[in-house]
Amino acid sequence: MKTAALFAGIGGLELGLHQAGHQTMMTCEIWEPAVEVLAHRFPLVTNNLDVTALKSLPARTELLTAGFPCQDLSQAGMTAGIDGRRSGLVGHVFRLLDRRRVPVVVLENVPFMLQLDKGAAMDLLTKAFEERGYRWAYRTVNSLAFLPQRRERVFFVASCSDLDPSNVLFVDDVSHPVRKTALNTRAHGFYWTEGTRGLGWAPDAIPTLKNGSTVGIPSPPAILLPNGRIIKPDIRDAERLQGFEANWTVAAPERLRWSLVGNAVSVPVAAWLGKRLNRPGHYDVGRDRPWPLKCGSFPRAARHDGVSRYAVEVGAFPLWRKREPLHQFLRYDGTPLSARATAGFLSRAEASTLRFAEGFLDAVRAHLELMCREETSVRAATSGRRRAKAAILIAAE
Repeated sequence: MKTAALFAGIGGLELGLHQAGHQTMMTCEIWEPAVEVLAHRFPLVTNNLDVTALKSLPARTELLTAGFPCQDLSQAGMTAGIDGRRSGLVGHVFRLLDRRRVPVVVLENVPFMLQLDKGAAMDLLTKAFEERGYRWAYRTVNSLAFLPQRRERVFFVASCSDLDPSNVLFVDDVSHPVRKTALNTRAHGFYWTEGTRGLGWAPDAIPTLKNGSTVGIPSPPAILLPNGRIIKPDIRDAERLQGFEANWTVAAPERLRWSLVGNAVSVPVAAWLGKRLNRPGHYDVGRDRPWPLKCGSFPRAARHDGVSRYAVEVGAFPLWRKREPLHQFLRYDGTPLSARATAGFLSRAEASTLRFAEGFLDAVRAHLELMCREETSVRAATSGRRRAKAAILIAAE
């Protein structure tokens, strides 16, 4: 299908759809670092900077995509809701649909929107599509199905054509395989900035990559390697953990690359969706469940057939792609977690009531001791070089 992409970011959704054979005709993205990446990676595609100034979509548009801003919807953000300054921009999706009725629409956002304001955001979205004669379906999908990153996002498909969104989103479903791991055989990801109320613990994977700060303060996870070292992954591996090639964001300022990658759509999830848009399956209505009339949130998966709403019993894993262990997946040397950062995490963890994997805190203590020794050696060597240089200067005088 010929695609127009709103809130395109660095093109994760577009790249995945392209891999499935779809053609991006237009993007719309206003954040300059993301615009630089789009210009570098999609040089033949016209980008419109401001969605609020966009008059209409290209005449041949068959698929409209929108990974609209999540800052007002995420649990980590301001949770201002669907009417927040940023997330409220989704209203322009419907403004543009009212000007040109696009057959298929794909939206992507954080799962917290299902429960924010008791489902108010999803209620607004679903009713807006229903009022315009669209059938819809959505599903919470975990990127861990494709890559060693645990990342849940809601993918929403609406259609006013013969395409039934249920035949796209719900046909593929597998049980999450139980994977046995041990600290000395597999890498384990966690957030070193946490440790009081949560950890983001991920066996043989990393927790969700965050967008960090728009002013350039990155928020990478930590990875405990089987050899006991704790590192922060290289940005190039972070790109690969989202399904991009290494250096996908090299055109952007270095300090903002973590934000760009953390905001992106996981490429292989988009590619799976794109393939199912090309070749829909057949949805088994036996998965339908009664719509929850009184509920503080929307179900994790649901559909509307044009008449009624149904919750859908389906998991977050459309498939399970075989992959090498995380520590072998990583291609680039990460940055060792500093003694200061390690000590801060350890103090929070020891003061908390959290339960940790057996041996984890011992591994953190061992890493702390190692970093203290290494950093002391570096300081001593630096001091020695300074003294030697000073002696040379004195002798020269």
